[in-house]
Amino acid sequence: MKQCEVLVIGGGPAGLSAAIAAAKNGAKVTVVEANAKAGGQLVKQTHKFFGSKEHRAGIRGIDIVQQLIDECAELGVEMMLNSLVAGIYKDKVVAVDVQKSLTEHEFIRIQAQKIIISTGASENAIRFPGWTLPGVMGAGAVQTMCNYHRVVPGKKLLMIGSGSVGLIVCYQLMQAGVEIVGIVEALPKINGYAVHASKLAREGVPIYTGYTIVEAKGTDHVTQATIAKVNPDWSIVPGSEITLDTDIIACGVGLKPLIGMAHMAGCQLVFDKALGGWAPCHNDHMESTVSGIYVAGDTTGLEEASTAIEEGSLCGIAAAESLGHLDSDTAEKLIAEAWGRLKRLRTGHKGEERVHAKEMQLAEYAKFMEGGAEA
Repeated sequence: MKQCEVLVIGGGPAGLSAAIAAAKNGAKVTVVEANAKAGGQLVKQTHKFFGSKEHRAGIRGIDIVQQLIDECAELGVEMMLNSLVAGIYKDKVVAVDVQKSLTEHEFIRIQAQKIIISTGASENAIRFPGWTLPGVMGAGAVQTMCNYHRVVPGKKLLMIGSGSVGLIVCYQLMQAGVEIVGIVEALPKINGYAVHASKLAREGVPIYTGYTIVEAKGTDHVTQATIAKVNPDWSIVPGSEITLDTDIIACGVGLKPLIGMAHMAGCQLVFDKALGGWAPCHNDHMESTVSGIYVAGDTTGLEEASTAIEEGSLCGIAAAESLGHLDSDTAEKLIAEAWGRLKRLRTGHKGEERVHAKEMQLAEYAKFMEGGAEA
């Protein structure tokens, strides 16, 4: 059985940042990533980050991820790509399915002293008549096809949901030559950052606030969509239906934390709408209720890549300290600095809601641990 000091599950921004922080402070680190390239959501983010310089403002997501990958390589982090974690078992034994080729797989076991779970999030689905037709897909899937695989999924796109992801995807698809026939939002106002919505409005993209999708039409693929106004009780306003020609319906209706690994490991979970649903609670070192298992990024609640990077750093520092590679005074100083950066990140859009959700996670961790039980 393979042995390692720190095993990072998930090579997105949180996982790579965790690996860097742990390796930089003396730990031997292995990252297990299911895809052919590490980076998570960053591999398809061609837009520039905004905010402050300390959070990489002005740098494109695809460039940030390459910086993180290069730093991992320089620090000697072992990167296991095309490797899917099948489960976490007793004594921190992790089963991994390594894809050697299209037809060849190898199952291996890795025993880690510390585990960092940074498995990210998955897209929510919205059900309506015709939602299984080819051409109806998640906004993230559309972004992956266009920005990563360089395939334009259609010619006319209707976006359901006006969160920042949906707005960004619309603008990126426009740059690729796709016509945006409309953005549909059931709430009375746009839900994402105004800077993204303004770009689309200036380009004349129709934005239907207070509307929802009623039906997707087509035979072997989507060709039309019907939308309609909604009442305050979410019922359809009779006679308000509009039919739009489209061959892509992208559903950008939010994400939910991927908690399967944390749940299997026995981590205590907590529910909060602001987190995106169920997520593992943790202490201020990002350690879950299972000793030696840390959580970071969207796994712990939905935020942004910048936040995930900071939470990953917290995990890496805490794991290195726990292994004895880092003295407690130095570790606490670094951890305090990371929390300071996180606090600054959480002062913007929906900041108060995010702060409250994180405070609740910390409180739930303390409450659970005071109960005298460990998951």
